[in-house]
Amino acid sequence: MWLVAGREYRYPRTMSKAFTRESDDLPEQPVALRPPPSLPPGVKNYLTSDGAARLRAELEQLVERQRPEAAALSDADEVRRNLQRIDQRIHHLQQSLTSAEIVQPPSGSVDQVRFGATVTVRERSGDQVQYRIVGVDETDFDRGWVSWRSPIAKALLNARTGERVRLKLPAGDEELEILAIAYG
Repeated sequence: MWLVAGREYRYPRTMSKAFTRESDDLPEQPVALRPPPSLPPGVKNYLTSDGAARLRAELEQLVERQRPEAAALSDADEVRRNLQRIDQRIHHLQQSLTSAEIVQPPSGSVDQVRFGATVTVRERSGDQVQYRIVGVDETDFDRGWVSWRSPIAKALLNARTGERVRLKLPAGDEELEILAIAYG
């Protein structure tokens, strides 16, 4: 049914198959708020301590505020879709936090890139860029936070200030000079 200029129109009870989409015949799939990253079996789920705190806060927000608010909506279909998305995210966060291995930043002065480091590099073009090496559940490209399993992190890990590392990219190799390493 739809309204046009105050008049109500209804779809005919039978409709030619030509006027339907194939997707109309498929059951509706839940949509994730953010697709959960996957780790191969046996790979540890490393998290920074502040990353674990952010995930715990998000989980608390979902359970205590967003899920009850979503359940209070009046549209049954919308309620079901929202609850599915929220429940999916809650489940992922619970699994992630349960399997997480929290990595504390190294103590003292560290001039070598390790998990949790914020690394300032100079690209071949002369541009300076910062990357923070974090767990797969903490990745945020807009902030320059890259997974420890990413090619950029693999190139940077264990390097020292002043070193140049090679990053293999589909468009060709890039050389990065490590200018600074910071933790915290």
